[in-house]
Amino acid sequence: MKKNQSLHAYIKEELLNRIKTLEYKKGDKIPTEHELCEDFGVSRTTVRGALDQLKLEGYLIRQQGKGTYVAEKKVSQILTSTVDKYIKQIELQGKEGHITLLSIKVIPANEILQQSLDVSLNDPVQRIERVRKANDAPTQYEIAYIPWDIAPGITQTHAETSLYESLLNDFGVHVALTNEYMEITLADEIASRNLECELGSPCFYIETIAKNEKGVKVEFSRSYFRGDKTNFMIERKYPYSE
Repeated sequence: MKKNQSLHAYIKEELLNRIKTLEYKKGDKIPTEHELCEDFGVSRTTVRGALDQLKLEGYLIRQQGKGTYVAEKKVSQILTSTVDKYIKQIELQGKEGHITLLSIKVIPANEILQQSLDVSLNDPVQRIERVRKANDAPTQYEIAYIPWDIAPGITQTHAETSLYESLLNDFGVHVALTNEYMEITLADEIASRNLECELGSPCFYIETIAKNEKGVKVEFSRSYFRGDKTNFMIERKYPYSE
């Protein structure tokens, strides 16, 4: 055990290592609390704390009356530059991706949209509310805002495929740059209902502003990702210099 590391943290790390090295594979039933207590020589309270943390983070699931099992691998999404749309990224991980439109309507721009999209107050803006799923399990709840004069008349077909691809192919709008701001949040009533998770569950929250090649803002979105179902890959390139 590392110096200054609590027993709870040590056991959590050891169990997580067993999951990531496939000693415990997806769907495997892990040892009981009693067996883990004997294995690590600690109290049941300590073991339970480690297991609860791993369940909260989405690595384990508990089946009432049956035991605790290794959860399905999290959906991985790429935050660096990629032309792959959501469904393709999910398919490459052996899962079936799907986008469901919850609502689409035109609203007058408020102060936040005026600032985020460089539109005038009360300008018409399309509000597009969607849920993305992997194997029918919600992973992302998103609200996107697109000015009417950028792409008038976005339809359900546009919204349930790739918005950026639709903007290019059907409206001649090329998304050339996105600025994304990520933080950790807790699911409120709306997010928890649409993500089918408990109220207060940890989520990734990302705000995105998309611009065309001229720097014009063409979309503003707010997205909530289930923390127990999603992780992100970030790739950075460093130029060589002597």
